[in-house]
Parts: sequence; C-alpha cells; structure tokens
Amino acid sequence: MSDPAAFESRLEKRSEFRKQPVGRSRQGDFIKCVEQKTDALGKQSVNRGFTKDKTLSSIFNIEMVKEKTAEEIKQIWQQYFAAKDTVYAVIPAEKFDLIWNRAQSCPTFLCALPRREGYEFFVGQWTGTELHFTALINIQTRGEAAASQLILYHYPELKEKKGIVLMTAEMDSTFLNVAEAQCIANQVQLFYATDRKETYGLVETFNLRPNEFKYMSVIAELEQSGLGAELKCSQNQNKT
Repeated sequence: MSDPAAFESRLEKRSEFRKQPVGRSRQGDFIKCVEQKTDALGKQSVNRGFTKDKTLSSIFNIEMVKEKTAEEIKQIWQQYFAAKDTVYAVIPAEKFDLIWNRAQSCPTFLCALPRREGYEFFVGQWTGTELHFTALINIQTRGEAAASQLILYHYPELKEKKGIVLMTAEMDSTFLNVAEAQCIANQVQLFYATDRKETYGLVETFNLRPNEFKYMSVIAELEQSGLGAELKCSQNQNKT
C-alpha cells in the first residue's frame, strides 16, 4: 500500500476490535474470522500454485503495442486470453483510478458467490495492485494458513498513455471455475467502482466500522445488481 503507516494503523484498530466482547452471535464469529485472515493476507506473499512476480512483460510484449491505439490493445488482450481458462478485462483508466483510490482506505472487502443452494462468502484483500481472494470457509478451517484461491492482477503500465489498465487472473481450479471467478471479479467493480453511495458504503463499513457490518447486505446488493443470476441459472441447469 502507498501509506504503510496508515495500513499499520488499520491493523491496530482491527486488533483492538478483536479484543472487544462480541458475544456468541454468528455475526461476531464471522467478523473475527475475517479480521484475523485479512491481517495475515496483508503480510502474505505468493501462495502455492500461483506465479511469482507475474509482471505484464512476462505475458505481454509492451514494446509491440506502443504505437497501437487503446482499442487495438484491448482486442489483442482479449484475443490472447479468449482461448484460456481464466478471467481477464480491460479497465478504463478513470474507473481504475476510482477503484484504486478507494482501495487505499478500504483494502479489504467481502463478496458473495452464488452456489446451487445459497451463497458462499469470499474475502478480498488488496496487496499492491494484486487482489487476493479466499473463501470464508477456508479461513474458518485453516486460519492464517489459508491460501488465496483467486488472485486478480492489475497492470497500470499503459494507463497514462493509453487510458487503460489490463487485468488477468490466476485461480485454484480445485475450488473455483472460470464462471465463478468472473462473478467474484465483477463484484470488484460493483462495490468499488459504483456511483451508488449505499453500495460502496458496505465496503467502508466493513473496513472502518466492522462491528456495524451486516454480511447479509452483500447478498442483497448482489441480487439487486443481477450479477449472480446468470451463474445461478447455469448451476441449476447443470444440476438437472
């Protein structure tokens, strides 16, 4: 993060919160699990099974596209990943700037993944321009040893001259398929790039006032957006 002191301050506040009595409610247990894991994720390096130092130059020849337009680069990026089982995107600079600025003060958030029955929660933690996700159940069973199951890599190298930020991902395919990873990635823009104060307010509450956070509100927001509807429909079809 750009301000280590501020990050350490947030960790201290989280530690103070965990010392407060939270009773035996599921909400209290939930918050404690998430706070413990996000502290660990903030200090965590590369997880097993993921590429170390996954730079843009390691997957893309920047020199070859210097003279191309943003639209041409977008097409090249999409064509390159179209045949690969992964998540990718080309994000407009202004949208990424909004996401990035908000991530500085609110580096952690929660998303809900539709399952055949109900939802599964995933915790996201920004580490530089990487966004790491792991399932809440993974946190509950493995604690600080819980590894990331999805990492979104954002590359701002072309942002100033071309007005775009390239994104791709790596996932643990034993836990997530591409459609599920895409649903999680879509929620990054849903919660961080929204103009709706109530939606981003959930991210602020999660980071700044965790004792007020109601995790069921994430499901309500996801259902209202319609982002999970296609995935849930696909899951129901596969079930039959």
